[in-house]
Amino acid sequence: MEELHKHEAQCGHNHAEHSHEHNHTHSHGHHHHHHGNINADSLNKAFIWGIVLNALFVVVEFLIGFFAGSVGLISDAGHNLSDVASLILAMLAFRLAKIHTNNNYTYGYKKMTIHVSLINAVILIIAVAFIIWESIHKLFAAEVVEGKMISITAAVGVLVNGVTAWLFMKDKEKDLNVKGAYLHMAADALVSIGVVVSGIIIMLTGMYWIDGVIGLVVAAIIIYSTFDLLHDSLRLALDGVPEGISVDKIVEGMKNIANVEDIHHIHIWAISTTENALTSHVFIKDINRLEETKSQIKDYLQHNNIAHSTLEFEVKGTHCSGKNCGC
Repeated sequence: MEELHKHEAQCGHNHAEHSHEHNHTHSHGHHHHHHGNINADSLNKAFIWGIVLNALFVVVEFLIGFFAGSVGLISDAGHNLSDVASLILAMLAFRLAKIHTNNNYTYGYKKMTIHVSLINAVILIIAVAFIIWESIHKLFAAEVVEGKMISITAAVGVLVNGVTAWLFMKDKEKDLNVKGAYLHMAADALVSIGVVVSGIIIMLTGMYWIDGVIGLVVAAIIIYSTFDLLHDSLRLALDGVPEGISVDKIVEGMKNIANVEDIHHIHIWAISTTENALTSHVFIKDINRLEETKSQIKDYLQHNNIAHSTLEFEVKGTHCSGKNCGC
């Protein structure tokens, strides 16, 4: 037994040879598991409908805002344009994630879903900067705007954004990109309601400066709705532990499996916005129960949203130490 595992903790070429020779000591799991099942066709249609509806509305809202002289409408159109770009990128990432793996990209293009989430968050920040700039200018140089036209246009925006948000509602907890799309649309619906209110106030009071105030409120809502998206996407882009997964809890759960003595050198990260991975060294008591233990660990990990696992097993006398643990 000691001879069988005397190279277990070694790295590089020697370890690779040992793994091929004694395949029970190093196992890989590549099983897919999600926070629920996403209907690809349904989600693809949702993206297409969302893109078409919002693109048409952006054109209409910008033209009306331009002729009505409303920074509220123009800034909202600019934000909606960023949402169209975000939806296009999200749909692209969703499709790329379905492409099969190859020798150059062994995980496929799944990581694109994370990068697109981060890009979308950055796009929103740029949109916010533009809205704040225009709104402050409007506050100090208020211009006459057509309140009725603003209210009617924004009311259409409430409908467009509300319908688009509804398209993504059922899948919003299953994918960070879908959640981002849902949050953008829901926030836009609220923003459009605010613009409707500003139009009514302008009609009743002639307080044209309120248009600039609404623009700042729009910016505040976007910043609030974007923070979590930016935080989560940046965390995943840096291979941080995905939200909702605790390393301590995972280690404790693995240790609770009968034949497991200890867990060390553990790494948990996201392959995509829906799939997580783990690598770990597992110190076991009885090598003869390795397959049973491996199956129990993988089952536990899958139930905790870790679909891909690579486990290196060790027994007494081969427990890695020092520089070998960093392999």
